[in-house]
Amino acid sequence: MSEYFLKTDDLKAFVPKLKVGDKVYLSGIVYTSRDAAHKRIFELIKDNKALPYKIDGSVIYYAGPTPTPNGMAIGSCGPTTSSRMDKFAPKLYDMGLAASIGKGERNQDVIDAIIRNKSVYLCAIGGAGALASKSIISSRVIAFDDLGCESVKELIFNDFPLIVGIDCNGENIFNR
Repeated sequence: MSEYFLKTDDLKAFVPKLKVGDKVYLSGIVYTSRDAAHKRIFELIKDNKALPYKIDGSVIYYAGPTPTPNGMAIGSCGPTTSSRMDKFAPKLYDMGLAASIGKGERNQDVIDAIIRNKSVYLCAIGGAGALASKSIISSRVIAFDDLGCESVKELIFNDFPLIVGIDCNGENIFNR
């Protein structure tokens, strides 16, 4: 297993080098999105309206941060169970999504989309949201503020620790 310090802007080009189990310390812009936000994004796609951020080359973190304590960039920000977004993920990968971040297994349709688009699924450590928030240096709501913790946020990561869960060849950490 290898260890990489990567920038989100360079991730898509680097994906072919990543293998299941590799450690990735990710820095750069990442967007939060969970069930409710995904539903709204898909309504925008269906209605051919502008999206809150460019999907192509982006990274989505399935997370719903807690309120921000004084003096911090964000509250606890651990991963949400990724399978809840599996019905949305293939389309987003087909639109150029570089990676999604969450916890747990993905269905075969998602794995096929990861392979087809030479993308990657990264796993964050569940149950360590307070620790994860220490690698987030900035957070701002960019869409669907009425959804509270499920609003879409633009986060800036600094060496956020992740593990490659599914690589672009379809190798899957959950099948080992």
